[in-house]
Amino acid sequence: MRNVVFVAPFPLETTMRFARAAARLEGVQFLGVFQELPKGKDRKIFDDMVQVKDGLSTKELIAAIGGLKKKYGRIGRILGILEPLQVQLAEARAHFEVPGTLPHTADLFRDKARMKDALRSAGLPTARHRLVKRPADALSFIEEVSFPIVLKPPAGMGAKATFRVGDRESLTNALEQIRPSADRPVLAEEFLKGREFSFETLTTKGEPRFHSISHYLPSCLDVLENPWIQWTCLLPRDISGSDYEGARKMGLAAVKALGLDSGFTHMEWFQRPDGSLAIGEIALRPPGANITRMTGEAHGFDPYRAWARAVVDDAFDGPYTRDYAVGCAYLRGMGSGRVVRVDGIDAVNEKIGKYVVEAKLPTVGAPKSDSYEGDGFAILKHPNTDSVRELLKLVIENVRVHYA
Repeated sequence: MRNVVFVAPFPLETTMRFARAAARLEGVQFLGVFQELPKGKDRKIFDDMVQVKDGLSTKELIAAIGGLKKKYGRIGRILGILEPLQVQLAEARAHFEVPGTLPHTADLFRDKARMKDALRSAGLPTARHRLVKRPADALSFIEEVSFPIVLKPPAGMGAKATFRVGDRESLTNALEQIRPSADRPVLAEEFLKGREFSFETLTTKGEPRFHSISHYLPSCLDVLENPWIQWTCLLPRDISGSDYEGARKMGLAAVKALGLDSGFTHMEWFQRPDGSLAIGEIALRPPGANITRMTGEAHGFDPYRAWARAVVDDAFDGPYTRDYAVGCAYLRGMGSGRVVRVDGIDAVNEKIGKYVVEAKLPTVGAPKSDSYEGDGFAILKHPNTDSVRELLKLVIENVRVHYA
């Protein structure tokens, strides 16, 4: 029996989908470390659990896992899916001499400045960047790349906590707000213009075994800066042709360059107006925004089990055939406060209901979400890519979320 420890601060639904998959693997004694313990049926998937005060503390995680080791013996794997947790998980693996991603690799994925340096050293195109420790660093970078630029934490998650800066006044205001220092630098990047995509991989034993591509419509930064936009993500059915060959080579090479052993990666990349490509950043985690679920639907497999098989068993059960296009419409609206009503649901459902894979409607009375994923979503599936694109358009043009 293998002792597998799953770590998460909170038992969110998306997180628990991965936990359930790992718990169902053969020969696993499933142990948990949480800041807030799961309840109900999710509590029963664990053979034992430990609660900690800070689910992101390496010290507390090591103490909790050490206690589980005393009770059950050698720990076989230490798992978790959250990006802010990957370095701590790696440090715990190193402490207990457990197989899996170790601190150097985890930190390389987490520190966006070091990541881009490593990708550039491997000959891969990335946004030009600089760590800003004082205002003079930012001004020097502006002289090199000109406006606009993007400011973000070096260990940020995707587009979160990211700001587009278009002139000297907005730069001054941003720096006064962020107050960068040698101890707390901010990462400055050139603003990549063009179409934005993602590139997902599943890797075992250092070899990428599966990949997928999705389109952000519009870009993530546009979505963050305009919280009323009902945006979409589309996984086209066919990604095998020459249109994606450059992205395929770039994405697979990025995973190899950063030294991942087993697991999912999620990379954001851009196609500039001149056709050239560049990597935004790459994360050591499964994709969010329902892209994991959509990837499974497009290829007809359980992506949560595929992740578990990779990180626990170092196994890959593919190959998988991409027989469907899949898309997600994210439901948001103008204004603030609480959701008071949602218009257009019934009329839209009559037209698209048979194509809906999963949906979550905004909850009347709930406060407006501060997440870029909005207050609800609809995942749609069809063999034809253009049909999915039209279905997504129908949703975002006719469903309206109102707040007060």
